Amino acid sequence: MTTTTESAGTIDDTLARRNALLLSVAQALGGSSATIVFATTSILGASLLDADKSLATLPVTAFVLGTALGTLPAGLIMRHFGRRVGFSFSMLLGFVFSLIAALAAYYGHFYLLCFSTLGTGLVAAFVQQFRFAAADTASDGFKPKAISLVLAGGILAGVIGPQTVIWTKDLFEPFLFVGTYLAQAVLSLIAFFVVVNVRVPLPPKRNSVGHKQGRPLSYIMKQPRFVVAVLCGMISYAIMSLVMTSAPLAMIACGLTETDAALGIQWHVVAMFGPSFITGNLITRFGALKIMGVGFGLYLLCSMVALTGLELWIFWSSLVLLGLGWNFSFVGATTLLTQTYRDEERNMVQAFNDFLVFGLVAISSFSSGKLLHSFGWETVNTMVFPFIAVCLVSLIWLGLRRKTESIA
Repeated sequence: MTTTTESAGTIDDTLARRNALLLSVAQALGGSSATIVFATTSILGASLLDADKSLATLPVTAFVLGTALGTLPAGLIMRHFGRRVGFSFSMLLGFVFSLIAALAAYYGHFYLLCFSTLGTGLVAAFVQQFRFAAADTASDGFKPKAISLVLAGGILAGVIGPQTVIWTKDLFEPFLFVGTYLAQAVLSLIAFFVVVNVRVPLPPKRNSVGHKQGRPLSYIMKQPRFVVAVLCGMISYAIMSLVMTSAPLAMIACGLTETDAALGIQWHVVAMFGPSFITGNLITRFGALKIMGVGFGLYLLCSMVALTGLELWIFWSSLVLLGLGWNFSFVGATTLLTQTYRDEERNMVQAFNDFLVFGLVAISSFSSGKLLHSFGWETVNTMVFPFIAVCLVSLIWLGLRRKTESIA
C-alpha cells in the first residue's frame, strides 16, 4: 500500500499536507493540556501538601509516567484500528480526565490530582504520535517538513495553555485552577472534532505472497542510527523536563507570581515549537546530526544563563533557550528515527521509542522536585552538563562512522 502517488516524476503530498495541517491544529488544542499541567500542577500540589514539599512535582511525574505507560498501548491501538480511531478515543479521554482534575482542585485532593494527570499523560502518549502520523503519508522529502508543521502547532499550544491558566485560574475562588481544568476539558473536546478528519491508511501487514513483513525489533535496535536517535531523543526530552518541571516552583520560591511562572512556561513552549517552521528545511539542508548538535549546544547555553542569577528575566531567558534546544535536538532525533524503519514497522518502532523516551522523562521529572527541594535551582541546572556531553559525543561518533562508510 503506498501513501503517496507519483505523476510526471513528482510525488503528490496532498494528503500528507492535509493531515499535517489537521494534526497541527490538534497539536495546538490537545498539546495545550501538557502546558496547563506543567504550569499549574506543581504549584497546586505544593499548596495541597502540608509536609513534604518535595512531592510537589509528583503530579507532573504522574503525567510523564502516564505518557510512558501509554506509548505501547497507543501504538497497538493505532496499529489495529488506525490513527483516526486512536486519536479520537484519546481526546475523549482527555475530556474526562480534565473534569477529574477540576474535581481534585475543588476538593483539594492531592492524589486525585495525580490520578488525573496520570490519565492526561496517557492521552499525551497519543498526542506524541501526531508527529509520526504526519510523516506516515509523506514522501521522504516532505517528512521533515510534515513533522515540523505538526510541532509548529505547539506554538499555539504554548500560548493557549498558559493564557488559559491566566484567564481562568481564579474563576472559582478560593479554589485555584478549577476553572482552568474545566477549560482544558473544552479544549480536548474541540480537538476531538479535528482529529476525526485525519486520514492515514493502516500500515501494510502482509506482502503479496502472504508472508509477514517487518524485521524484528531486536534487529532494528542494532542500527547505530537507531541507537543515536533514541539516546538523543531520550536525553533531549529528559533535560527539558528536568529543568521545566522545577522552574515554576523555583520562580515562586524566589517571590515571583503564578502569572510570572505561567508566562515563563508560555515563552518556553513557544520557543519549543516556534522554530518548527524552519527546522524541517534546516534538517533537509544540513542534516539531522548537525541540527541536533545545535540543539544540545543551546541546552548548554540555557544552563549557563540559569546559573547567573534569580531575576525574572534570567528565568525567562533560560526557559526560552531550553525550548529552542529541545526543538532542534528532538525534531532532529525524530527525523533520524524515521530513517531506521520500514512502513510496516513504523507503529512498533515509534511506540518503543516513545516508551523509552518518556520512561526516562518520568524519572527526570520526579528527580526534579527532589533535587530542587534538597539542593536548589543551581543543582538542577548543573545536572544537565554530563548528559549534554554524552549526546554530543554520540553525534560525533555517528557522523565519523558515516564518513568512514561512505569512503569505503
